[in-house]
Amino acid sequence: MQGLGFAFAVLPLMRAKGDAPEKIASQLARHMKMFNTHPYLAASVLGSVVRIEQDGHPETADHLKTAVMGPYAAIGDPFFWGVLRSFSSAAAVILALQGSLLAPLVFLVLYDPVHLWVRGRGFLEGYRQGQRGIDFIRGLNLPSWTATLRLPAVVLMGVLAAVAADAAYRPHSIAGEIPVKLGVLGLILLCFLAVRRGGSALKILYGTTVLCMVLSI
Repeated sequence: MQGLGFAFAVLPLMRAKGDAPEKIASQLARHMKMFNTHPYLAASVLGSVVRIEQDGHPETADHLKTAVMGPYAAIGDPFFWGVLRSFSSAAAVILALQGSLLAPLVFLVLYDPVHLWVRGRGFLEGYRQGQRGIDFIRGLNLPSWTATLRLPAVVLMGVLAAVAADAAYRPHSIAGEIPVKLGVLGLILLCFLAVRRGGSALKILYGTTVLCMVLSI
């Protein structure tokens, strides 16, 4: 999984220590073992491991990697992939359908600062605190942010469906607009109810994307 990338990331540390090539090879083989977590939170693990390795506790570093990769994936995937990316994408696509050239910039402004800060600060805090680097990730409280952003993300998806339907079908009479607007309103309510019942915001985004493609044919 991500073991190859992790081993490559710690390679400068091994070389800086001045170890013999055989010892470096054995250390890299240890880090080549299976490692799979959310990529944005892997930076925090990397910082902690580098610090622990420098302190001369390789077994502790291996234990830390194994212990946190599952929980970090469980809290990182719903936040970054589930709501933040959905929210940012929906906002950008709405602007794109309105013909705004700022759509790509809006996506980058909404999405990039969050994950770049988590990755950079996560590495620094992991290196500074070593084993206690997990306190930084715990302090982010990502599950709470996931719950907070889920509803705004779905609302934007409903707005996206309305904008796409309006762009794909513009009737010539007011009477013709009523069924379309009622259908869009019903779709928004369905998205809202789906999230309230525990539905995946990401699946709803994919569903609205397919709907927009069908409406545009």
